[in-house]
Amino acid sequence: MHELARRAFFAGALSFGVSTLARAGSPAPVLRGANLVETPNAPFGSEAAAVSLRRLAATGANCVAIIPFLWQSAPDSPGIVLGNAVPLDRLRLGLAQARAAGLRTIVKPHVWIAGHWAGEVAMRDPADWRRWFAAYSAHLGELATLAGGEGADVLMIGTELAQTSHHPAWLDVIVRARSLFPGTLSYTAHGPDEAGRVPFWAALDAVSVSLYPVLGEGGDRPAWHHAMAAALQRSQVAAHKVQKPLWIAEFGLRSARGATLRPWESAEERVAAPDGPLQAAVIEAWLEEARRAGVGAELVWRWFTDPAAGGSGDTDFTVQNKPAEAVLRRCWLRALFDRPGSP
Repeated sequence: MHELARRAFFAGALSFGVSTLARAGSPAPVLRGANLVETPNAPFGSEAAAVSLRRLAATGANCVAIIPFLWQSAPDSPGIVLGNAVPLDRLRLGLAQARAAGLRTIVKPHVWIAGHWAGEVAMRDPADWRRWFAAYSAHLGELATLAGGEGADVLMIGTELAQTSHHPAWLDVIVRARSLFPGTLSYTAHGPDEAGRVPFWAALDAVSVSLYPVLGEGGDRPAWHHAMAAALQRSQVAAHKVQKPLWIAEFGLRSARGATLRPWESAEERVAAPDGPLQAAVIEAWLEEARRAGVGAELVWRWFTDPAAGGSGDTDFTVQNKPAEAVLRRCWLRALFDRPGSP
């Protein structure tokens, strides 16, 4: 797109007010919910998935981020494709089931690379960058069209693509997504470091981050709060620069002993004894700090479509059937009555 046309487009979009989550003259609701991952035994459209979504709503959640996957064979491969883990027809079913449960909906695509992390995506030369962005924009366009047609509230244009977010091609990706999706647009940066480097926040409607800072020893609650507050404060700097709300698109912890030392660590990376109370205490601390910071969204990682997921012996991130689920219910139901802007 020509630079003058791009600037005119963004000026018009920004002056219009952009967010569909707030009615004229009223504050935007605080989004509270979870990142939802479909499991093979409880696919979208099944009664099991419907039960799981109703259970999430019963915690006081008012939204859910549904995660379709894009796949590429290696971090430097420009051949990115829509994955078959959540095909478009099942994503449509998931959005319908979430609405039926009374939840607002966020479509939040993740890039999946076997044995790697999305933050490693980086092309080798300008030609591969052009190919990657062309393919990514086309697939995001498919998701944007479906999300808009199904009445989704939010589209995340990407998640933790930390080595791509400097690239000017994102502006064209955003223009295309904006033309196809009438709702709120955001991007999930990998913590405050990436959030501070993203150059395209002004073209979006919210500054979103995933937050997994080192918290310290398992029993040192003051250290947890200090680390959380610092991460939120640094993230707020990016949001304040462009006068956008700050959203926590991901926060959470494994229910495993020692998890506060490496909160991003998965169960596959380290075997540990289960520790549900630790996970619950950390999530409660995050909710306290998010409330103090006045964030516009708090989305826990994670929730499964399988209502039987989690449990006392599980050591991964899901909060289901663990003390953390009760913490969410207590905090979010209380927030319905005492925080301005809540639905």
